[in-house]
Amino acid sequence: MHKIREFREMFKAIKDIDIISLINFPDYVPPEETGETFQENALIKARHAAQHLNRIALADDSGLVVPCLKGAPGVYSRRYAGPEANDADNRRKLLQDMQGLSDIQRSAYFECSLALCRPDGWEKCTSGICEGHIITEERGRNGFGYDALFVKNDYDKTFAELDESVKNRISHRHKSFEKLIYTLETLK
Repeated sequence: MHKIREFREMFKAIKDIDIISLINFPDYVPPEETGETFQENALIKARHAAQHLNRIALADDSGLVVPCLKGAPGVYSRRYAGPEANDADNRRKLLQDMQGLSDIQRSAYFECSLALCRPDGWEKCTSGICEGHIITEERGRNGFGYDALFVKNDYDKTFAELDESVKNRISHRHKSFEKLIYTLETLK
């Protein structure tokens, strides 16, 4: 639900486009995310939705990358602590895995790949990143995922402490979306 709200806010910049989410298609079964990169997973999801729903589809795959953890959680961000893990479980595991790391070793970035696909096979993919670091304990009540642990470079608040409108303006998802705006406007 958080991503849907974020996308609805971003789409306000584009006039005359109606967006609907997969919630509107209760019988649709999304494909398994088998890609090794965010871009591969976004394309898997967008291609599948475009073909099965016979509509233009926009898919997101995003997550947190911690170079000192060999890129983890990466494409496994949502299920970092296991397939049934929730956000709190994933944050606990991340903090545990980062115990003893300091300063530059705590560098991290969020990455987002967006894939836009049409049923006829046309597709476009964009990516955006947001660089920062992981703090040692959670702060803030807003956001989701790893937001309560991530502080963007040049900021002193976690994503979970920032006002939603500020976070949405500086996020990895927004950066990726900005690269798609012209293409989306031409789809009207």
